[in-house]
Amino acid sequence: MDPLKSIGRIAASGMRAQGERLKVVAENVANSGSTSTEPGGDPYRRKTVSFAAMVDRASGATGVRVSAVGRDMGEFKKLYDPSHPAADDRGYVKTPNVNTLVEMGDMREATRSYEANTSMFENGRAMMSRLVDLLRG
Repeated sequence: MDPLKSIGRIAASGMRAQGERLKVVAENVANSGSTSTEPGGDPYRRKTVSFAAMVDRASGATGVRVSAVGRDMGEFKKLYDPSHPAADDRGYVKTPNVNTLVEMGDMREATRSYEANTSMFENGRAMMSRLVDLLRG
């Protein structure tokens, strides 16, 4: 396989993985204020993303993929609000274990990684174009 094509495959795998990560972060932020619909029930639980290396059989290049979308088993925050429909028998409501500051950091990191992979893809394409121009020359 052409090494310049491998650049594109590697970058594309990184963009796909970071795109999935951005979807998970967006879901976490969107559900950061949700609670259970039943008294004492558990609210939304933060999702996490794990990555793994993968080998592209066509090129032999190593890329990245999302290996798992898991759940953060950390403690839920509790708020005292006895009038809330999800309040337990002591008047506490469990809220999601989502920290929007952490999610914004994850979003920024995923965006930067996506941009780096986009840049790598564009540079590979530019090198391929220059190579074709040299061969025509």
